[in-house]
Amino acid sequence: MTSASKSQRKPRGEIERLRSGSLRVRVYAGVDPVSGKRHRLEEIVPAGPHAEADAEKALTRLLAQRDEQRNARTRATVNQLLDKYFALTRVQETTKVNYESLARLHIRPLLGTVPLTKINGETLDSFYNVLRKCRARCQGRKYIEHRTERPHECNEKCKPHECKGLSDGSLRKIHAVLSGAGKRAVRWGWLGVNPFSQADPLPAARPNPQPPTADQAAKIATEAWKDLDWGMLVWLAMVTGARRGELCALTWDRVTLKPGAGVLVIKSSIAQRGGRTWEKDTKTHQQRRITIDDATVSLLLAYKRHCAQRAGLGDEMPGKARIFSNTPDGSTWLKPDSVSQRYARMCARKPLKWDMNIHQLRHYSATELISAGVDVTTVGGRLGHGGGGSTTLRFYSAWVAEADQRAAGVLSARLPELPMGLRPEQELRAGIELADDALYQRIAIDLRGAISCGLLKVGDRLPTIAELSTRYAVSLNTAQRAIKSLEQAGLVVVSRGRRATVAPVGTENSANVTRLSERRQTALS
Repeated sequence: MTSASKSQRKPRGEIERLRSGSLRVRVYAGVDPVSGKRHRLEEIVPAGPHAEADAEKALTRLLAQRDEQRNARTRATVNQLLDKYFALTRVQETTKVNYESLARLHIRPLLGTVPLTKINGETLDSFYNVLRKCRARCQGRKYIEHRTERPHECNEKCKPHECKGLSDGSLRKIHAVLSGAGKRAVRWGWLGVNPFSQADPLPAARPNPQPPTADQAAKIATEAWKDLDWGMLVWLAMVTGARRGELCALTWDRVTLKPGAGVLVIKSSIAQRGGRTWEKDTKTHQQRRITIDDATVSLLLAYKRHCAQRAGLGDEMPGKARIFSNTPDGSTWLKPDSVSQRYARMCARKPLKWDMNIHQLRHYSATELISAGVDVTTVGGRLGHGGGGSTTLRFYSAWVAEADQRAAGVLSARLPELPMGLRPEQELRAGIELADDALYQRIAIDLRGAISCGLLKVGDRLPTIAELSTRYAVSLNTAQRAIKSLEQAGLVVVSRGRRATVAPVGTENSANVTRLSERRQTALS
């Protein structure tokens, strides 16, 4: 779009009138330190009776933003900010080590020497664009990637470099580090505004759980039981859905082995970074109790006696002994990475020959419970998910929908017969049509399942149209259609300019009820 005329000009900024009648406000904000291009802050003000006044306000706001960035009370660089941020931030050690690794490998080499006052939207766009293209920042160079930096003789593991960009998950973590550090800089008085907030929002994660089928799970268990210790660990992962680090941390005094009252208590987890391991809190910093069935109780009792006899301790193991250990007395814990590697190797070799990881057993436990009709809140509690089941719903919505559809089928079989002469086909011809588009139906079914199981309660707000569009990878119109179908069913209330909310129990859209009544009367006649 080109400008037709300039309605007003100021020494440090300008307001341009576009052909559409809108006003474009532009402020010169210096030179980008990475690209060397001139950088401007811009804002478009829609046409209207108050457009000129709004444009003046926007110009003042952009000038203030530019001045806050230029006249900040610090000359610190990104490196200096990160040094202080990591020294003062309080997070779990595993998270901190991971963030420091991302900073060392990707943030510091590109932005480390850049002054904080020079960070702007264009700089951040260039930064993320480089990381999306190649994590090694090769800039198109061709070279050999060696298996080690030490002197060696090259073999098939030393290959020509292939560009591989960082995943969206890694980019979101990098943005979390920069954004968190920028917030601290504002709080410390280093800056007037957080420069890292100018980055474009990164795409949200799309959950895609891929649990083994029931048949695959049976074959995995059969293969694992060839080794008693390994089979017990894999079985417990299937039954409880516990994380690998939580299984490694289990001790015998955290298990109640009574028929009809078997309970496993998750209190801690084993973390690993390289070759170093340590015991820490669970991911949600809360302990949880998981009920186990009688068959699993019997297996654990037999396994406990086996471990005690192997260690020469009679029939009892010490309470503090680890259930899964490389030493007979249970004095040491297994390394989580070793557990993952062994599981992947077992699945990859004959007779299985599958590409799987042990975390999928956690998905298997969740999906089997939901498919069996267990409510999402209970499943989330067993898995240790936060948010009262919201995390469970987000990751396993497909299986919530399956359970909801099965519930609808059970209810349909128990309903009274339709009046004589009324057939479902007549209802369809009367205008109550099922959509062929499975995309919007899937969204509607998932939300209906969340409402029916109580995860979304009366008055709760539904996700926005944009959030649903991103989560399900559909168009905005498809997401809007899903909300509209729930409104027509009387499940949600939609108001102009506001997010849809769950409707009170028993209320329906009156206009929709009237239409359905008229159509049924027509069909009967």
